[in-house]
Amino acid sequence: MEIEKFSYDNKIVKAFMIATVTFGLVGMLVGLTAAIQLFYPIFNFDLQYMTFGRIRPLHTNAIIFAFVGNAMFAGIYYSLQRLLKARMFSDFLSNVHFWGWQLIIVAAAVSLPLGFSTSKEYAELEWPIDIAIALIWVVFGINMIGTILKRRERHLYVAIWFYLATFVTVAVLHIFNSLELPVSALKSYSVYAGVQDALVQWWYGHNAVAFFLTTPFLGLMYYFVPKAANRPVYSYRLSIVHFWSLIFIYIWAGPHHLLYSALPNWAQNLGVVFSIMLIAPSWGGMINGLLTLRGVWDKVREEPVLKFFVVAITGYGMATFEGPMLSLKNVNAIAHYTDWIIAHVHVGALAWNGFMAFGMIYWLIPRMTKGKLFSTKLANFHF
Repeated sequence: MEIEKFSYDNKIVKAFMIATVTFGLVGMLVGLTAAIQLFYPIFNFDLQYMTFGRIRPLHTNAIIFAFVGNAMFAGIYYSLQRLLKARMFSDFLSNVHFWGWQLIIVAAAVSLPLGFSTSKEYAELEWPIDIAIALIWVVFGINMIGTILKRRERHLYVAIWFYLATFVTVAVLHIFNSLELPVSALKSYSVYAGVQDALVQWWYGHNAVAFFLTTPFLGLMYYFVPKAANRPVYSYRLSIVHFWSLIFIYIWAGPHHLLYSALPNWAQNLGVVFSIMLIAPSWGGMINGLLTLRGVWDKVREEPVLKFFVVAITGYGMATFEGPMLSLKNVNAIAHYTDWIIAHVHVGALAWNGFMAFGMIYWLIPRMTKGKLFSTKLANFHF
């Protein structure tokens, strides 16, 4: 009897990790530039390319799609292979995905400062780049589903459910919100107008948060936190309930971005009701993550990886409490157009996505290099 041999592809994970760190640095520097412009307007150097209106979408796109996106892909490519006990379906598709995604990021970094924008939040990129995003996303999906089909492990762990939900939903969101009529090589007009345009945009905009910044990272939490803690997940049943309730409720929360607008009242109220309901599955996930650490809290004192994970999960809990609160009309009336709204998305992207990514990278690198972390002191200082 011949023993079957196979190896995991760690090169692709390493590539995505390098991109994560690089674009994290770039995205945060651009964010700092935008922040400085708010109190020192001349920091746009009197250049149209550096104005706040062009720098801000560059910052949001760099953080969401370049920093968090690359981190998500690094974590998925690492965990998927191990959970399925199979190498990725196609090394070629992995590489097409990696280089295609980086080219899209470069295209965004060039076109946004030049003023090419659809003016739809988190979907500012013009039609040729939108098509490229859809194609590269499909490459990622084929690679993932192909790997699932050739797996050596019968059971599909809950993390993979989150990855699949991410793939399917982001594809639908991106395609429908980006339906536009091109009028030139870099200019298009949305097929929607008025209040329909606003509704489709925020169905997309809020679900970019739900299915790009949340579901994949919950999948990563369910893989990396038990690994780092060397403990089984607190409740597998809770993780399944968490998954189905979250994806059912999240998709309806978009209208809370359009309170006191021309959107019909019933639609605004629907958005509020579903936003409040979101507390339950969100906190179910947070509790599941934190309780996985029971019995290893002494380790949290020493290990930077666990420190990052604890703050990430706590940040997720805080952001998913604040969000529903901000969606209440009486709270929203006070909070809208204030820094509170900006703080909400930053708690999500910095604490939840950022700390999760840092913890994951600090956990992955020693394992992939079969060495030790260069300096635990430095990691603690970073924390």
